[in-house]
Amino acid sequence: MIGTLLQRGPKLNNVICKILGARSMSGMTKYLVEEDNFAFLRDLGLQRVNNGVYNGEWVAGTAGKVQSIDPASGRVIAEVATGSEQDLERCLTAGVAAYQEWKKIPAPLRGDVIRQIGDELRKYREPLGKLVALEMGKILPEGVGEVQEFVDICDYAVGLSRMFGGAIFPSERPQHTILEKWNPLGLVGVISAFNFPCAVFGWNAAIALTVGNTVLWKGAPSTSLVSVATTKIVTDVIKRNKLPPIVTLCQGGEAVGKRMVSDERIRLMSFTGSTAVGRTVGIEMQRRFGRCLLELGGNNALIINEDAPQEMALDAAFFGCIGTAGQRCTTTRRLIIHAKLYDSFIAKLVKRYASLLKRVGHPLDSATLYGPVHNQQAVDNYLQTVQEAVALGGKVECGGKVIDRAGFFVEPTIISNLPHDAPVVKRETFAPIVYVFKASNLQEAISWNNEVDQGLSSSLFTNNIQSAFEWLGESGSDCGIVNINTSPSGAEIGGAFGGEKHTGGGRESGSDAWKQYARRSTITVNHSTDLPLAQGIVFE
Repeated sequence: MIGTLLQRGPKLNNVICKILGARSMSGMTKYLVEEDNFAFLRDLGLQRVNNGVYNGEWVAGTAGKVQSIDPASGRVIAEVATGSEQDLERCLTAGVAAYQEWKKIPAPLRGDVIRQIGDELRKYREPLGKLVALEMGKILPEGVGEVQEFVDICDYAVGLSRMFGGAIFPSERPQHTILEKWNPLGLVGVISAFNFPCAVFGWNAAIALTVGNTVLWKGAPSTSLVSVATTKIVTDVIKRNKLPPIVTLCQGGEAVGKRMVSDERIRLMSFTGSTAVGRTVGIEMQRRFGRCLLELGGNNALIINEDAPQEMALDAAFFGCIGTAGQRCTTTRRLIIHAKLYDSFIAKLVKRYASLLKRVGHPLDSATLYGPVHNQQAVDNYLQTVQEAVALGGKVECGGKVIDRAGFFVEPTIISNLPHDAPVVKRETFAPIVYVFKASNLQEAISWNNEVDQGLSSSLFTNNIQSAFEWLGESGSDCGIVNINTSPSGAEIGGAFGGEKHTGGGRESGSDAWKQYARRSTITVNHSTDLPLAQGIVFE
């Protein structure tokens, strides 16, 4: 019957496609990867069903197939054959073996391989950025920007390969020298989250590889295509250099993640995700005396002081609250505004939010400024949180509802009239919801900033130098990221990225974060003909 209807002209055909969904002539549902508008997916080497395990060779995982969903339409992009614990075992074996060769290569030569990876990523920046936007749901400029972060950290790592090292210290004993040397750990595990499916792997891998480690990656199951495409780009460079598999991939579920955390061959586990799961990772790594690098939840505040540059603060709040549809670790969750500025600032922000609804759309549409949340669970969490906030006395200044269109879209939401320490406020919700509060002075605002369990990012807007240094000092913000006159959301690769308290204490990317991927040896060299003991001890 369908074949008969398809002969009746393009107008009827369009109606049928809307009813049945896009289908191939074989009767199978057509995936986005097979459509002309998504040719960039095929440019990345993706197809209808993709191998999700790389252990030196690409193989189909044996744990079943996962469908990757476009959160803006609900349609299937493609499938990934994910890995089992048996598949993981082969990745572990390959990664440990590769380390024995990779660690012996001089660091500047390792850095040159990382340079080539950065150059290859530049070639694929646009298509890979489109994939990040399509699969995660962030708008296109953010998707491309995420790939640029990987490029940037590769550039950083090239310089690091000729600079990282220890120190020389004076000895109290004559003709003795104390040295410090840093050596690689071995195999580093990386478990990344859906919201930055490319960059987080890049921050870890570029630095870990430069120091001399090998890397085993498990990306979030819901962004498996980004994991596969990124690994293809990286491993093509590795193969061209005739190197062993210094990067391996096992896209899998909870069982694969648990095995990675418990396996003693993984010397360092870098985990990005929720505080609840991060706590179990930290406990297990401590149990077996492995190292862990935790990047967990954030409940980030932006403080607007009485003397703040208000238009700058408004711009920062707007992007910080709604960028990536509120799904950044550094998203602004709380606005703490001086009482004198509160009413006018909220009125302006609500107006901005109203205008944003005209720019809601598919992430790959250049006109879109606000895309979907990642999945139905995110929608449910959003609705439950709004309901709880209202039940506690909160006032919805704007938003609070699901947007009636295909995909997973919710309105960006501002909620007022809650106590600063309300339970719903102190709990991170990964959604575009911001709570607003009226503070009487900076000291009160700082105390509210610090009262939550999380300690990732924070920002103060002020033109007062005394206020700025109070914010930076021992009585100021207790977060890992402490900004002034810029948004809490986002960070550059040059500084160490991470937070305190329930955020986990880990540091990735720049500054001296490389030290987390290395072991330190303190060395005393006696270049005399005597054997004096420290502290003047005489042992005769």
